[in-house]
This record gives sequence, C-alpha cells and structure tokens, in this order.
Amino acid sequence: MSLIEAQDLTVRLDGNEVLTGVSMRVKAGEIVTILGPNGSGKSTLLRALLGILPLAAGVVTRAKGLRVGYVPQRLAVDRTLPMTVRRFLSLPVRVGDPEAAAALARVGVPDVAARQMGELSGGQFQRVLLARALLARPQVLILDEPTQGLDQPGEAAFYRLIEEVRRETGVAVLMVSHDLHVVMAASDRVICLNGHICCEGTPRVVSTAPEYRALFGLGTQGALALYQHVHDHEHGHGHSGGHHDHHDHAEHDHAHHDHA
Repeated sequence: MSLIEAQDLTVRLDGNEVLTGVSMRVKAGEIVTILGPNGSGKSTLLRALLGILPLAAGVVTRAKGLRVGYVPQRLAVDRTLPMTVRRFLSLPVRVGDPEAAAALARVGVPDVAARQMGELSGGQFQRVLLARALLARPQVLILDEPTQGLDQPGEAAFYRLIEEVRRETGVAVLMVSHDLHVVMAASDRVICLNGHICCEGTPRVVSTAPEYRALFGLGTQGALALYQHVHDHEHGHGHSGGHHDHHDHAEHDHAHHDHA
C-alpha cells in the first residue's frame, strides 16, 4: 500500500518551474532516498508531499490519517535560550517522562534529557530531533538532509540508526540527500532528481545509470562501492524518466561497512 503518492506533480516558485511532472510513491516499510545536486528541487518535493507547498499541477495522495515524523534539514536554536532536551520533546504535544526517556534511549542518547539544546553536539542534536519525530509513532519518517554538518563516521552512524528503527518499527522512510555514498546501504530505492526524475531503481541500478553519472560524475565510485547492496540476483539497466512500478526486487541483504 502506498503511504504517499505523487502523480505528475509540478511546482512553481516565484514563477519558476522547480519540479516538473514528478511521479513517485512511498510504500509501507521501505526506505526511499531522493538524491540530487543542490538546487534540484529535493526539499521542494518533500514540502509538496507534506502539503506545505501548493501544486501548479498534479496530485499528491496521502493515506488516510497518515502519521508523519519529520526531521528538518536544520533547526536553528538560539543558544542563549534556556530549553532542555526534555522540554523540547514536549513541544507541541506534552509527553510523559517514561515515553521521553524511551525515545532518547532508542536513538542512542539516553543521558541528555537535562542538557540544554544549545549545548548538544551536531550528532546529539540530530538524534534528539529524530527522537521527537518518533514520539508521534509515525508510519513514515521524512528526513531532509538530516546529517548535514556531521562528519562521515557520524553520518554513517545516523543512517545505521535509521535502518535499525525501520527494522524494529516497520516505519517507512523518505529521505533527501546530495551525498550518495553513505546513503546507499540503507536505501531500498533511490530516486535521482534534477527538476524531474532522471532515473529510479535500486542503488546499484541508479549508480550505473548514465543519467546519474551525468549529474554526479564518476568521482564517488570508489566510496560508492563500499555502500552498494549485495544482491543474489541481477538487475536490468537503469531507466530514464518518470515513475516505474515495475521495479519490484527480490529480497536482498545489506552490506554494512563501519568507518574507522
């Protein structure tokens, strides 16, 4: 079942067409990564799917009563503003101490409840944002470049955490990134965006597609090899253009690689 689906979505901002004819969907339990260079419309697509931006054309369908957990690209917190992590977790909906403690433990920062938000490291801050998103018991987590500003080991650890959360809760994940190589191990499906969908498929299919290479070049190939899925089957060639319902894939194992 699709949790969110877009059909021929077009968005204009200040008279400019930022997205044109985008069709895609997120099904229950899958991890979908939207990949594209800066200015390719990735954040715009998320906001359109969430209903925050008006559509110039097309339709977005969300499952009835869909619960969404959202982790923004960055959240500016005034470091002089007194706000503990515990209090932040109760905005805007108050949560009990046991629930807050469980959410922080789940994301690997069990001891930060009494700390000030402004004192957290970048990685701790992102994990607190994730904890807050998980308190809504979401059916889909939407993450907008959630590891921006983290170093590569921190980035890899955050994506492993996302994968664990998906495995334990069954939540679907839709995330945006401009950084291919850390994302790959976690993704079931990758959508390459540049104002329209250039190509779509499993990480391996997308990474070898000429449309992908035209956007990203070959520079990430060495790093990419670390994160590609290990498959017990072969895929066909990448496809250009729109939405491909026929990308159904057999079960696969993930290759996990820790950074030194």
